[in-house]
Amino acid sequence: MTIALLCGAGLGLGVFCIIRGVIAVRVPLAIALKRLQRIEEASAPTGATFSSWLGRQGPSVATTREGLASRLGQPLARQLMTLPLLSGRVRSDLVILGRLPERHLAEKVTLGIAGLLLVPAFAGLLALGGTTLGWTLPVWAAAILGVGGFLLPDLGIRAEASKRRADFRHALGSFLDLVVISLAGGAGVEGALSEASAVGQGWPFRCLREALEESRLLRTAPWGPLGRLGEDLGIDELAELAATVALAGSEGAKVRATLGAKATSIRSHALADAQTRAEAMSERMSLPVVLLFAGFLLFVGYPALAHVLEGL
Repeated sequence: MTIALLCGAGLGLGVFCIIRGVIAVRVPLAIALKRLQRIEEASAPTGATFSSWLGRQGPSVATTREGLASRLGQPLARQLMTLPLLSGRVRSDLVILGRLPERHLAEKVTLGIAGLLLVPAFAGLLALGGTTLGWTLPVWAAAILGVGGFLLPDLGIRAEASKRRADFRHALGSFLDLVVISLAGGAGVEGALSEASAVGQGWPFRCLREALEESRLLRTAPWGPLGRLGEDLGIDELAELAATVALAGSEGAKVRATLGAKATSIRSHALADAQTRAEAMSERMSLPVVLLFAGFLLFVGYPALAHVLEGL
């Protein structure tokens, strides 16, 4: 009776989902774009994210609600913040994602302790049932799961940070094109940079505007803050651009030609990366076909092979 009720409930839920998907109300394009803009603004790093290189302090950079793992590990994470447990790459990923290092460390500590205690708890339950595993296997398994749980959050943010860096590089190419156009129209270097940064509305352009605002307030060349921004975010192209243009300006070279060449280089690298990802996805798509063909050959050849083995 219980199985029949569960099957009926699952069937009814499936029919409801199918009907809901077929007659789903279509959201107007303007409303959908506004929703996407609000999501982007909520997830983008704010000005306080870059307080390390702006020299300012602001509100918390955490834009999402804290999870259970971060809340449980916060007391211990505060004590471990002085230890070098976060590498430079991880800190750069946290900056570009707009997340607090303390919160990330709390998640690492919580998952590490959970992985460390999972195997002993499972071994204790088996011992209560009369099955003994010894001590070697639980110790090694607990150590492996503890280290894996501690490193798992780093792997989780790496893909997301790489995607945001790709978005920033795309915006940087457009920014350089606008700067080149302004320079060709007779504008100065600082004026062209300000005009180009004022055009975009995404979070990369906001970061560029903040760097240019710092250079204006400090009355320094804009390439210094832009280079520090590239180093903090892990954008090598921006750091290299700042160093190249600063050298070109000091040597009297043409800044416009340098910026145009860098924009072309960024687009070429982006195109090569897109082609590489497309080829990798094509190879992954062919794997299920190969496995299906291997299963078909095994299904067809197994009776003949079994008949031959029986004859021996």
